[in-house]
Amino acid sequence: MKKEIICLLLCSFVFQSIGAENNLKWVEKARKAVFSIITYDKDDQILNTGNGFYIDNSGTAVSDYSLFKNANRAVIITTEGKELPVNSIMGANDLYDVVKFNVDFEKKSTFLPPSTLTPKVGDTVYLLPYSTQKSTEVTKGTILKLDTIDNKSYYYTLNLPTTDKTVSCPIMNAQGELLGLIQKSAEGDSTSYAIGINYAEALAINAVSINNLALQSIGIKKSIPDDESQALGLLFLASSQFDKQSYAGLLNDFIAKFPKSLEGYLQRVTYYINIGNETNYALAKKDMETILKIADDKSEAHYDVAKLIYNYQLTLQDSIVYEDWTFERALNEINEAIKERQEPLYVQLKGDIYFAMQNYAEAYLAYDAVNKTSLASASTFYSAAKAKELTEGSDKKEVIALLDSTIARFKKPYGQDAAPYLYERARVKNDIGEYKEAVLDYNAFYDAMPGQVSAEFHFTRMQAEVQCRMYQQALNDINKAVELDPRNVVYWVEKGSLHLRVNQLDEAVKTLETAIKIDTENAPAYRMLGYTLVQQNQTDKGIVYLEKAKELGDEVATSLLQKYKK
Repeated sequence: MKKEIICLLLCSFVFQSIGAENNLKWVEKARKAVFSIITYDKDDQILNTGNGFYIDNSGTAVSDYSLFKNANRAVIITTEGKELPVNSIMGANDLYDVVKFNVDFEKKSTFLPPSTLTPKVGDTVYLLPYSTQKSTEVTKGTILKLDTIDNKSYYYTLNLPTTDKTVSCPIMNAQGELLGLIQKSAEGDSTSYAIGINYAEALAINAVSINNLALQSIGIKKSIPDDESQALGLLFLASSQFDKQSYAGLLNDFIAKFPKSLEGYLQRVTYYINIGNETNYALAKKDMETILKIADDKSEAHYDVAKLIYNYQLTLQDSIVYEDWTFERALNEINEAIKERQEPLYVQLKGDIYFAMQNYAEAYLAYDAVNKTSLASASTFYSAAKAKELTEGSDKKEVIALLDSTIARFKKPYGQDAAPYLYERARVKNDIGEYKEAVLDYNAFYDAMPGQVSAEFHFTRMQAEVQCRMYQQALNDINKAVELDPRNVVYWVEKGSLHLRVNQLDEAVKTLETAIKIDTENAPAYRMLGYTLVQQNQTDKGIVYLEKAKELGDEVATSLLQKYKK
């Protein structure tokens, strides 16, 4: 009977607390890794309280995501009662309710090393709670079930009583190694659950994390990815999605983590310049100096600085230039780059700088040099064509030849990528009187779009068609122009003029009357309408319109009145 009573007493205490100092030697040290967490909302009011613990000696810690959701800041309270801020979020998953973050790691602290042993069903586990007392009591239980989840980790079902106050506390094996962290479960139920530490440890931020809803719901700043390419990808996406202050913080964190990466400084210079004002320009100047100083490839650094100053000049809003940030300074920088290495990309920028300085002859020479390299493309030939066209005394035939080389970079049938160059070649041909060839290019442009063109295009092509006496095509185009932009009086006047030219007098009258309804002060419309009516033997009525045109200052109407007015 005595033995049965003793057995019952032992069974009833299976889940009772065990004196740590008497049974598990690792507890006293391990307890220092566990801390309390307080999160605050955007109004700096307490949002939630909970637990967490360090998993390495760099201040990396884990807890439950629910504790941090909608938090704007958070602090931890160590076992010694010291308060430390949460620096950044390193990863989060709302499905498994886990978050990884960074906190300052003090010398007195410790961390819980992940277990190297493979857990088995039936193994004994211990729940290590947060405690400010030197004597910490742990709760003992066993593993009921093991499920394998992502990141080669386990999800534990435990025969272990937990409460809301033990959520996110660590579970350990008998050797004092970390297995996972406790998750929420029904109050008073002896069955509980834990997420394996490998899963929490593997949480990370990468380039696409910017769209992670779990991370977005946490207002605390996010850590920079450890991989530089992922971090750069994050910077790129953040530049268009973050507010200015958050983006600036991200740039600073990136440079702190990758101090030798030129790209971080380049993006920060661009950020400073875009904000403007003397203070930010001074910061940008300092970063430019750093770029030139730390770069292993000095030619690339000079190219980067030249491009920054060139872009600054292009977007300059006022006439006051910061210090020596001129096109001349950009030109000096790119010449230094070219002195180090003759890269076609550098020569291309040199051409762009000369073009911006309106030194078109030098710009052409630079573009022409690029076109003799592997960097030659439709855009480089087009740049050469524009520089040649704007050079005083240039031969337009040479411009067309360069545009021929531009368009030769595309395959037929032409697509929309070739369309702008076809339009430009048509314009130049039209300018030198090659009207039929211009119409052919306008037609090619129309097909390349395909047919998705503006009223202005139809008006422009119509003018070239008139010069070729392609009157029916011209009428089709001007009719389409007024259909697309029916309030444009210029199109209606031109339409009336064309009807008059082909002796469609009734159509001319209707068209010019419409033009006058749109603009009652349009002198050319009155003059042409008056002339048309005279041609229809309605001289008196025509004289009235010619008089109105004269009143509006039309000199041609004055000469017509002298001819027709009796």
